[in-house]
Amino acid sequence: MSSKSLSPTLPVQVTPPQLELSALSPAEVDAEVVALPVMPAGETGSLVLGPGAAELGETYDLLGVLEVEGATGKAGEVTSLPVTAEGSLKRILLVGVGDQQRTDFRRAGAALARATRDRESVVTTIVAADPAVALDPFVAGATLGSFDFHWRSGGPQWQPVGRIVLAEVGTERAAALARATAVALAGWRSRFLATVPAILKNPAWLAEQAEAVAKEAGLDVTVWDEKALAKDGFGGILGVGAASATPPRLIRLDYKPAKGARRAPTVVLVGKGITFDTGGLNLKPGEGMVTMKRDMTGGAVVLATMAALAAVGCPVKVVGLIAAAENAVSGSATRPGDVLRHYGGRTSEVTNTDAEGRLVMADALAYAVDQLKPAALVDVATLTGAMKVALGQQVGGYFASDDALAALLAEAAEASGEPLWRMPLADVYEERLASKVADADNAPGGPGAITAALFLRHFTGGLPWAHLDIASVGDAPADSFEWTQGPTGFGARLLLSWLGQDDPLAGVGDRR
Repeated sequence: MSSKSLSPTLPVQVTPPQLELSALSPAEVDAEVVALPVMPAGETGSLVLGPGAAELGETYDLLGVLEVEGATGKAGEVTSLPVTAEGSLKRILLVGVGDQQRTDFRRAGAALARATRDRESVVTTIVAADPAVALDPFVAGATLGSFDFHWRSGGPQWQPVGRIVLAEVGTERAAALARATAVALAGWRSRFLATVPAILKNPAWLAEQAEAVAKEAGLDVTVWDEKALAKDGFGGILGVGAASATPPRLIRLDYKPAKGARRAPTVVLVGKGITFDTGGLNLKPGEGMVTMKRDMTGGAVVLATMAALAAVGCPVKVVGLIAAAENAVSGSATRPGDVLRHYGGRTSEVTNTDAEGRLVMADALAYAVDQLKPAALVDVATLTGAMKVALGQQVGGYFASDDALAALLAEAAEASGEPLWRMPLADVYEERLASKVADADNAPGGPGAITAALFLRHFTGGLPWAHLDIASVGDAPADSFEWTQGPTGFGARLLLSWLGQDDPLAGVGDRR
């Protein structure tokens, strides 16, 4: 058998459901499943059924079913009623929407997706309960709740529902649906990229994905291979990738808005793209290595965000930089005590080869400051285990040198359902970065998330900058609403929520 025949080939994956609008009532749409919203008991003391229930209630005792099942109407609760009559309708689902806030509709969408696996079609009026509030989060929940990844010989265990019809919602919402779908699919893309095993996913493969995205989205793309990285002085990326059989890459993607591009300011997004992290010579324990195929989540988030900028109408220029390397072990590995020279000349003493993400990102940040002169820098990385200790697995951490930028990101995080908590850039710990032989020590110790952020700050040129440390939320321990067990791809939705605003740089850099 030739070695070529053993090359990894990714199996065909499941695809997300198709969403469409219809002004018709659910009873008028041909579908296998009808899903109706259920609100908790109010002043009347009884559960309330949402749009579309009156007509179906003439045939089925929907409130009686809810009472028998002990339903409460809380967000994501699903009560199922089989339908035995002739026709295409096989089941009615009664889905709780809680207080009808964005989070409630996101959870309802995800619950509906899980309840309709292997179905061809579902029609629902959940969005019709409050289209202005519900559309975006419901689409995100229904899309991401459908996510699956497999590498099984027999194919996937199940298929997402093929079609979701949003009944009693007219075509005036078509543009909003298109935008919501683009954001949801960005979350799907980043999660997919983070989940692909490293037997296939290496820096060159990630660069190929970026080139495909650039062609799809009309972006300019530039890729530095190992020779170009050496020529231009990217010593951090080269040092981290030195031990791998698959050399490192730096990937640049450029987006320009359709209108006003010449005068538009520039935002730079930097993503950590460590396609697998052994820890290097400071080897991780076995259990700590199992999830390390997702250590390029920051790069996946940047790539997915860049692909959807046009769809959300981003009004500023955006450059995405993905610093991609595999942190491996071999005779050519960077050793503890080695000194790396970054782009621009600053040096780092490597006292821990498992603190590698900051080394590759430092190069990309320094390049951005030198060559792109952005109005704001935002980096995204599964950077420190310390952030997971601080925040658990449901909230991401971030640092910011500019209060306006911090506020914009916090608002986007809240709106998108990808929550962040601001951490302090505490200068009191700056002295811990000191090295006897270089400009800084790459692993100065605790508090680990803060000292990592302080390390990166030296490469930001004093520009407005935010650092998203998403190591805390890089993996979901179990299925939970729109999150599926495994790599999360956390961050694309919040970045698109921010960059899709009319003025994503409002107040940023204003020193008055």
